[in-house]
Amino acid sequence: MGSKERQQELFSHKVDEADTLLTPSSNGPGQPASAKAASEKDDKSGTESTVTEFKTIPLDESVVYVIDSYALIYQLFFALPPMSGPSGQPVGAIHGYARDIVELIESKSPTHVLAVFDPAGKVFRHELYPAYKANRDPMPDDLRNQIPNIKRMLDAMAIVRLEVPNYEADDVMATVAHQIDQAGGKVFLVTSDKDCRQLISDNVKMYNIRKDSVFDASDLMETWGIRPGQVVDFQSLVGDSVDNVPGVQQIGPKTATALLAEFGDLEGVLENAHTVKAKNRRENLVNGREDAMLSRRLVELDRHIDMEIDWKAAQLSGIDQTAVAELCDEFGFRRLKERLLSADVETAPVVWQCDYKLVESVDQLKEILGNITKEDLLSIDTETTSLRASETELVGYSFAWEEGKAYYVPVKSPEGDLQLDADEVCAAMRVVLEDPHIKKVGQNLKFDMVVLRQHGIRMQGLYFDTLVAHYLLEPGVRNHKLDTLSAKYLNHKPVSFEELCGKGKKQITIDQAPLDKVIHYAAEDADVVLRLVGMLEAMIDDKELTSLLHDVELPLIEVLVEMECNGIRVDTELLRTMSERFSVRLESLRELIYQEAGSEFNIDSPKQLSKVLFEDLELPIIKKTKTGASTDAEVLNQLAAMDVGKLPGLVLEYRQIAKLKSTYVDALPELVNVATSRVHSAFNQDVAATGRLSSTDPNLQNIPIRSEEGRQIREAFVPVKPGWKLLAADYSQVELRVLAHFSGDDTLQQAFIDDQDIHAKVAAEVYGVALKDVTSEMRSSAKAVNFGVIYGQSAFGLAKSLGISKGEAADFIDAYFAQYPGVEKFMLETLALAHQQRSVGTILGRRRPVSDVRNPDTLKDKRQRNLSERIAINTVIQGSAADIIKIAMIEVLDRLEHEGFEARLLLQIHDELVFEVPENELQKLEQMVREEMSGAADLSVPLKVDINVGSTWAECK
Repeated sequence: MGSKERQQELFSHKVDEADTLLTPSSNGPGQPASAKAASEKDDKSGTESTVTEFKTIPLDESVVYVIDSYALIYQLFFALPPMSGPSGQPVGAIHGYARDIVELIESKSPTHVLAVFDPAGKVFRHELYPAYKANRDPMPDDLRNQIPNIKRMLDAMAIVRLEVPNYEADDVMATVAHQIDQAGGKVFLVTSDKDCRQLISDNVKMYNIRKDSVFDASDLMETWGIRPGQVVDFQSLVGDSVDNVPGVQQIGPKTATALLAEFGDLEGVLENAHTVKAKNRRENLVNGREDAMLSRRLVELDRHIDMEIDWKAAQLSGIDQTAVAELCDEFGFRRLKERLLSADVETAPVVWQCDYKLVESVDQLKEILGNITKEDLLSIDTETTSLRASETELVGYSFAWEEGKAYYVPVKSPEGDLQLDADEVCAAMRVVLEDPHIKKVGQNLKFDMVVLRQHGIRMQGLYFDTLVAHYLLEPGVRNHKLDTLSAKYLNHKPVSFEELCGKGKKQITIDQAPLDKVIHYAAEDADVVLRLVGMLEAMIDDKELTSLLHDVELPLIEVLVEMECNGIRVDTELLRTMSERFSVRLESLRELIYQEAGSEFNIDSPKQLSKVLFEDLELPIIKKTKTGASTDAEVLNQLAAMDVGKLPGLVLEYRQIAKLKSTYVDALPELVNVATSRVHSAFNQDVAATGRLSSTDPNLQNIPIRSEEGRQIREAFVPVKPGWKLLAADYSQVELRVLAHFSGDDTLQQAFIDDQDIHAKVAAEVYGVALKDVTSEMRSSAKAVNFGVIYGQSAFGLAKSLGISKGEAADFIDAYFAQYPGVEKFMLETLALAHQQRSVGTILGRRRPVSDVRNPDTLKDKRQRNLSERIAINTVIQGSAADIIKIAMIEVLDRLEHEGFEARLLLQIHDELVFEVPENELQKLEQMVREEMSGAADLSVPLKVDINVGSTWAECK
């Protein structure tokens, strides 16, 4: 399909035609996880196994997740924006808690789930120490009122609740963990409560649901430097201010760790207290014996509560659909209701059959590859020594084209294990991988393609990427990992990398892992992808995302591969000189800060800075956090604007320079690839829910644009060699042009059609003056409105940013919308549609779910936006701008390759593309880039492209 044909098809989408994005899972609360059957055969030539789900699972085969309910509920209540049900009742914690449980079940496939609650009133520890937990604030009313409904939802979802009078939830969790541990099952305690670290064993681990991370004995050793058996003694010495556990005065974590390392346990520490050399520490230990022993009784969890657990009821077996439907209707959980009801199916045995083989010779490899036809989908995966695609070593290839059957080809193995000649394998694989007629599928194929490029293979025939597809289906989800998708859609938990290679400091690289274990791990990945493709492809088609996937996101992968492989050259000598200059400036700032403060202190410590600002200098406290007065950038900026001295401004400058120095000036030389002498940033298309790209290692999008320091850093980015230049092509105000297109506002559209300075034009219209009479202050105010109000900035926010009164800001907003009525009409229509569909769409049909968008027709103040409403409008505009530049990138690369350009596309930074180009191609490249970028979308206003050329990136501005 040609450029213009593709655009015509893509841009035929209408924002209001797509349905709400719903992703029903093939497994749900009613389906327990897979457990390995007794018959499992492993040998060096392959792995044949059958994994079967049992209707009744014995405890020694169980995987039990125990939820610390109040801890999770509090976390959700304070982290999520307020959410109201149909009758106005608060329901945010109910929704978040139920959603987390569903996602836990889908992603982790537990056999049993238990929800543990603290009882009302006091517990036995209060009898030991009446001041226990005396520092805790009472539960907010809006949260307390949701607790009974959370329990109702749990009952409807058939999740067993545990609550024992006189015992805390931690004690109940300890008893559950002990029972399962003794039986030989696996337990994951869903909590971040440090008290539960004492429960860790080979079978018992902690799980952080927010970070999707497991905490085990190795993590405990890394963080506290102790074993699980020493946790109670450690806490007895350190105490706990949150629970009001006294501990021993002035004994902190490092000291406690050192004491336990020397004396073994609490008794040993107290018995040998008199031998401690440091006088204060010795006296505190001697005098604090009683507090330490009391603290021990308070922190030690009871693992032997006399309680009965109905393990049969706790095993996941299905939900009460009627009750769930009624509760979701009562609370207004339409999307969650559909997800729950569509996911809940009868529990039935599911068999995971697989035949994974090791390829033992190059001749065998050629024979196997010869069986692949053009009708097949070839799932491909590479195993490497690291996740830096541009620098990693290739360890092996895995591939599959029949479900349940996959192969692994090793090219780097531990000594004594088989490995084939890497060059010969590469030559054999190239024949298939570069064949455009054989359709390739994979998970994060961009990574594999960059790796393969280092070995001379330019993979063609890209057909489906499960990571990218799932991102399109669920753009608000951060976890698109293959293991998660497998558990969610196939109800199968693959072998994890940590299971194969370990974790933490003891983790090895995959080339050091035994080959007989690597075979299953690697081949399983290729097999899982192949099984997922059909399911995800159907969902993509159902959500009308097929064109977006195949015409934009998949072709974009090839563009990102090209940029990552190209990289960009940096002048390391210039950066080293700059580092020295920044160090001198930082030292100068330290001296000025100390002079203003009247004393020396650790400027990098928020606690010490807070003391200097708000206690020593008695400056006004702007806002508070849980730990005291805030010293964040917003606070310092407000203080700097007041007549309170130079210190806040100096600290702001110090922080900015220190951050730039550590993040870019000192870090960039370390990121230069030795083989290419260039920095190869990774570009990610599965992170931002709006569809925008991000970059990492390094993140080049965060280099300040307008500051002098940011300009100096851009000076270090240079062309590949003399006679070449950098060319930067930047869309001019693309988001405002998208707004003009969607809103249909005649005045705004005409300003762009006439190629006027839009900020000056808005200022002239709002202030009622001639364009020539617009001052720089007027233009700045208009610019703030253009980029603020359209994303839901309130009068309060605008007043704050412009330094004017709230009333003046409100008047400015009124005047703006009076002059551009189409803009406000578009915003209200967008919100009405988002309220109805619970999702919004971009110009190419990209969908993003949004909840808690209110019906604007029912609002008294139609300009007051909550977070979801700001997200809705932002996604339509910013997401459409992202769609447009992606189309431009695809077309630009196509012409670079087919028209014989030496020029290379290096970077994409928001609305800007950066190239390196020989001087004799400058005119030709500029013309081509302007054509493709300005023609990437057929809008009602022109897409203007600003192009600048320079010997450094800084000169391109």
